[in-house]
Amino acid sequence: MPSAKNLIVIMSDEHNPKVAGYAGHPVISTPHLDRIAAAGTRFASAYTPSPICVPARASFITGQPVHVHRAWDNAIAYGGVPPGWAHLLRDRGHTAVSIGKLHYKGHEGDDYGFTDSRLAMHIANGVGDVTHLIRDPDDVRVSGASLLRNAKAGESEYTLYDRQIAADAQVWLRETGAKRHDKPWVLFVSMVSPHFPLTAPPEHFYRYRGRDLPRPKLYDPDERPMHPYVAMYRRKSHYDAPFNGADDLNRALSGYFGLVSFLDEQIGKIMTAVDAAGLRDSTRIVYTSDHGDNLGSRGLWGKATMYEESAGIPMLLTGADVPAGAMCRTPVTLCDVSATILDAVGVTDALLPGTSLLRLANAPAEDRVALSEFHTYGPDAFYMLRTLRHKYVHYVGAPPQLFDLDADPEELNDLGSANSAADVRADLENRLRTRVDPEAADRDAKADQAAMIEVHGGAAVLRAKAPAAFTPPPAIGGH
Repeated sequence: MPSAKNLIVIMSDEHNPKVAGYAGHPVISTPHLDRIAAAGTRFASAYTPSPICVPARASFITGQPVHVHRAWDNAIAYGGVPPGWAHLLRDRGHTAVSIGKLHYKGHEGDDYGFTDSRLAMHIANGVGDVTHLIRDPDDVRVSGASLLRNAKAGESEYTLYDRQIAADAQVWLRETGAKRHDKPWVLFVSMVSPHFPLTAPPEHFYRYRGRDLPRPKLYDPDERPMHPYVAMYRRKSHYDAPFNGADDLNRALSGYFGLVSFLDEQIGKIMTAVDAAGLRDSTRIVYTSDHGDNLGSRGLWGKATMYEESAGIPMLLTGADVPAGAMCRTPVTLCDVSATILDAVGVTDALLPGTSLLRLANAPAEDRVALSEFHTYGPDAFYMLRTLRHKYVHYVGAPPQLFDLDADPEELNDLGSANSAADVRADLENRLRTRVDPEAADRDAKADQAAMIEVHGGAAVLRAKAPAAFTPPPAIGGH
């Protein structure tokens, strides 16, 4: 059994797991994340429970898959039920503090379990992006043009917000975390970078602007896969349509890479505060993200697919009882982080679904499965099952996808219709159906979304609304 220690969970937003120095990226500068990876264990097969913010973060707090907690999209958010790890910690006398983005309902009276919640960002106006409730594949979200327009040097509301989150975390560690506590505490620090807008502070943006940056794979139009869902999402999201040549592509990548380096800088400040407060030996640290970003691969930007760039997430763990400089190949998700939080601080009389990363890091690679699911944008749901070797994507109403990630780590060869892989597909579909009824969960999501559409005035009203560009942060300086 691992020793009970304090735990810091640092979560970013939309961090493509390939864009980190420790992951072998040829350009990106992430010295602080690299040090965390070198001192601990990297989980190389880590995934989001859903490649979109609100459902993923509901799974993180509850430890439950999306079809259980039913926060399906960016308009149907977590409201405190079912209870999550923060409730369980608080009920047992542990301090559990959040600083930064939560993306829950944010309604007055909601109880998310934290003993203190600072600088919390919830879905906009308590309703979120209600246009997500409309699942018409022909409803093109032309707001995607803002991705390129905002790719530049400077500060955005989000970078200013992240600076404040990192500053508040440093203050908490030095003034509260360093004090004596009867039981180990948990500090959840949740930043927004590198989520768009792709406006990066100049010192980070110009680190990459004009350099020979890696070209996204399968970016040229004649290379892009034409799976029905992938093609629909590329058209509906509209992100790549405004791009006109190599300079536009370089500018967008520079903005994203710059935000990753900016994020790394903030993490470095938090790590310095951990050391200065004398907490290094008594505190473990997890770094992860809510989901990734396609980042131009296959002509896609944003999330909303099950490719590694989007459904994959960074996952690092360091501290006592964690192998140093190690890599664990066992598939994991944010639901396993929930179980880790309880395990790390010594809670033994309560359980959440998932398996503690502390236990997986100290065991041989296990052929367990990671589940992800998606219930918005397209007309029907789809689900991902990842094993040690394969990734299977099951679409309700569209052909499946299958990738042998041992032989094809870049997902260039889709075996979804290959006769040679029929037995593998059948086995993985059976394994999926032991965990979720895909068609039933799809019906549940659509029923909840239909009810919410009526709450907001009906489909015609929602179709007339412009999609939200991004959720505004709380007022700078407020708690």
